[in-house]
Amino acid sequence: MTQEIHTQVTPEELAHTFDEAPADVDLKVYAFEDWVTLGIFWLMTGCVFLQFFTRYVLNNSYAWTEEIAVNCLIGVVFLGSVMCVRMSRHIQVDVLYHYLPARVTRVMATIVDLVRIGFFAYGSWLMWRYMEIVADEEMVTVALPRNIVFYTVLAAFVLMFLRSIQVFVANMRRGYSVLERPEAFQNAED
Repeated sequence: MTQEIHTQVTPEELAHTFDEAPADVDLKVYAFEDWVTLGIFWLMTGCVFLQFFTRYVLNNSYAWTEEIAVNCLIGVVFLGSVMCVRMSRHIQVDVLYHYLPARVTRVMATIVDLVRIGFFAYGSWLMWRYMEIVADEEMVTVALPRNIVFYTVLAAFVLMFLRSIQVFVANMRRGYSVLERPEAFQNAED
């Protein structure tokens, strides 16, 4: 067995480890939908905490907290997806882009951008149609319309559609996408 050696540290040395200047915070990378998502996330967190507290501390849980938390989670997922589209952070397979010629990968990346735009346009249309069918539903435990959740999902699909157009235009101006040169995007959004 090897014995660990501990070096004595003086209080002054310990205090100087915190002398580094804090990193600059740049809030410009966040869009409006990111802040809305953060607000919904904290609402969901509050509901989950309230559910935990009432169930395990008061031994009498509020039934509505679970439904509100689930609906908030739906909002967080779909509105969070808007940020992923804007920052090109969705899951993607780029192995072929490393082995094919640049002209071919440029065409492939453009097709991916166009398919993504079409997918989100179709998703927006489907969500609009779905809302026509279930327009009058109410939540089970709270006297609120489910349209709140459906409109959030519709807004997220429309925003993903608009953000995918924005990404397409940026990729065309730049001449490459994250699929073609992922290293160019590593420090830009971190």
